[in-house]
Amino acid sequence: MKSFEYVIKEEVGIHARPASLLVKAATAYNSRITIEKAGKKADVKSLLTVMALGVKYGDKVTFFIEGGDEALAAKELETFCKKTL
Repeated sequence: MKSFEYVIKEEVGIHARPASLLVKAATAYNSRITIEKAGKKADVKSLLTVMALGVKYGDKVTFFIEGGDEALAAKELETFCKKTL
């Protein structure tokens, strides 16, 4: 299992547009990918569960990636977060 933490820099947090981009990026991988904020977890491949976390600017989230392509997925999702979130 791979994981990384990220502090949200997008002023409006993870609302509809960034959430849909995150889901789209995550679905490119076979690994199971979850995001956690304040003890609540969501499947990153599900738009509704990601939005339900209510992630706002400045929140720290942790991504957990588990599966056959976890190393690649973790690396590329962390890069995605730095560029988009």
